[in-house]
Amino acid sequence: MDGEVSLRRRRACSTCQRRFTTYERVESPPLVVVKRDGSRQPFDASKLVTGLLRATVKCEVPVAQLEALASDVERFFQRRGDREVRSADIGEMVLERLRDLDEVAYVRFASVVRQFTSIADFVGELARLAEQRTLEDGPGADEALLSR
Repeated sequence: MDGEVSLRRRRACSTCQRRFTTYERVESPPLVVVKRDGSRQPFDASKLVTGLLRATVKCEVPVAQLEALASDVERFFQRRGDREVRSADIGEMVLERLRDLDEVAYVRFASVVRQFTSIADFVGELARLAEQRTLEDGPGADEALLSR
């Protein structure tokens, strides 16, 4: 049951006396995504995975990792009790996780989430990525990143 907490019960049919098992789980209200234009639609993990697949074309990221990422994002917002989530919040959360999986996919996905309109937007994002890498890995890491 996908890591959900469920209650298992053994029961007996009152008519035929056969025993059977039932599983009960808490049904969460559907998560609704509020798009940039104000429209609302149910969260669809498969749409998120499709976007991630586009961002990871020619990258070595297994589909299973992308599916897990989408499930984790959905689970995070549901556990927080959110009924509505801005698409931008979902995008930023995905970017945090995607940066660790593949930097090229991260920049591709960021270009959509952050609506890049020029080369300067890409250069700025690469500079932020290099700076973040330097903070995480120490001095000299940004040269290694830019020389790839």
